[in-house]
Amino acid sequence: MFGVKNVQIDSALLKFSRWTRKGRGGKRAKIFSLLRGRFVKAIFPKGKKARLAVGATLRAAAPFQKARRERAVGTKYEGRKVIIRKEDFRIKRMSRKAGTLVIFLVDASGSMALNRMNAAKGAAISLLSEAYKSRDKISLIAFHGEQAEVLVPPTRSIALTKHRLEAMPCGGGSPLAHGLTLAVRTGLNTMKVKQDVGRVCIVCITDGRANIPLELSLDNKFTPSTDPDSTEGMPSRKFLKDEVLACSRKLSSLADFDFVCIDTEDVFVRTGIAKEMAQVAQGKYHHLDSADSAAVTQITQQKIREVN
Repeated sequence: MFGVKNVQIDSALLKFSRWTRKGRGGKRAKIFSLLRGRFVKAIFPKGKKARLAVGATLRAAAPFQKARRERAVGTKYEGRKVIIRKEDFRIKRMSRKAGTLVIFLVDASGSMALNRMNAAKGAAISLLSEAYKSRDKISLIAFHGEQAEVLVPPTRSIALTKHRLEAMPCGGGSPLAHGLTLAVRTGLNTMKVKQDVGRVCIVCITDGRANIPLELSLDNKFTPSTDPDSTEGMPSRKFLKDEVLACSRKLSSLADFDFVCIDTEDVFVRTGIAKEMAQVAQGKYHHLDSADSAAVTQITQQKIREVN
């Protein structure tokens, strides 16, 4: 188990303009409903619960008032100045800003123990405060051993997430592909079930050194025949890299997902996989030096603000 390291901000890293994702607006997505938000327009009634658009209803009924008053003579509606029929009713269509789900995907494998896990935790904990201020939901997923695990499901509780992050152990293999898959599934499920979430930002803190294939994480086995370069029943480095990049590439096709990859790999023995992950996912990349985790915090804070 590792502690949390506080470090200084490198001001040279605070220029965020180059991090902006091409082709994506900075405005947060909107959610349309019939009950909450700002009135957008009047529509025909649907559903069991809605708010009546009084003005639009009266305008719809206005052209027929003379004819309706004439037909109302001798009925209980005689003498009414305004006669409203069922077909006149209009309801309000409302819109409000969608919330953002910030998923912290943290590599807790054995290799991270050699690559400044304490500094990575310090950056993630600082980012939690920004997510809380923005009233966004946060989630924590850790991957080590053979599988990834949702330590904190989507919530607004910063205390719970911080406690789980600080107490998170390290060790074992690095099922990076399963971590990415689980993060995407968590985001999609939350957007589908929780109607107040319209965007997902995945902050992946890893050294990119995957050594557990996705098949092993899901089925507790690996089929060597799927990898021509497999040795002793285990996948080759090329197979693991291609699998991770394939999972990362899927993120680029998800319109409401943003990806920030924070690379913790040692500068002297770098493989560059984390950077490639960010490139194929059309996300943001930053290498975490031992003296600039606070700068990474500020960079990712800007990414969160971008969709607020």
